[in-house]
Amino acid sequence: MKNTALITGASSGIGKELARIHASKGRDLILVARRIELLHGLKEELTQKYRVQVEVIAKDLSVVGASQALYDEVIQNGWQVDYLFNNAGFGGKGAFLERELEQDTEMVRLNVMALLKLTHLFGKDMKQRAKGKILQTASTAGFLPGPYQNTYFATKAFVVSHTQGLAHELKGSGVTVTALCPGPVQTEFAQVAGFGSSKMFEGAASAYKTALIGYNAMEKGKVICITELQFSFLIKCLRPFLPTSLTAGIIAKMQQS
Repeated sequence: MKNTALITGASSGIGKELARIHASKGRDLILVARRIELLHGLKEELTQKYRVQVEVIAKDLSVVGASQALYDEVIQNGWQVDYLFNNAGFGGKGAFLERELEQDTEMVRLNVMALLKLTHLFGKDMKQRAKGKILQTASTAGFLPGPYQNTYFATKAFVVSHTQGLAHELKGSGVTVTALCPGPVQTEFAQVAGFGSSKMFEGAASAYKTALIGYNAMEKGKVICITELQFSFLIKCLRPFLPTSLTAGIIAKMQQS
């Protein structure tokens, strides 16, 4: 395998589009998700269309020990991961104290702990080779307070902060790390998180456009990639001057609409 990317959450949405973009460049893939039948379908599409090598691994990364098991399987097969796409994640609507704690604990295990462990394991190998690229799927939520989706926003704040710090530590190492920070995207996320036909997702960006912007930012070694101009303006220009209580109130109304 050559120029190989490992993509978590590869069976749908942004992860699936990242796989298509990577394969279109003649680069090989290791696709990871829980739904093996969807991975096999994507593998067939990519191998036939782009003549690349694609391996699939069924893994629920929210399970304790799954990240280490994934890394061990990759190493035992002799596969070298040149690109790491930590894309797996999910959200959940509702007031924090009214949600089942295990749901949010599982969210932290997937959105934070799996990302942390895979970045550490594969990142060390990349650093030893003095070459590699890491793309972390974060969110514009990572810059904001998130009432009624509190834990999800907090997990993405971790991803943003961790990416910024790690990028500084990796300067001059030959390894780069990028946080992809989209707003609402047309994926399964809204349904899984319990938003259904929420107005918040009206006019959401396409998964392909979001993935392409993130992929190009990763190629350039950009640290933070906010995919929509309006969100970039909000976060960089307006957010510093808005009281947190006001911002939280706005977000709360959006979550409940």
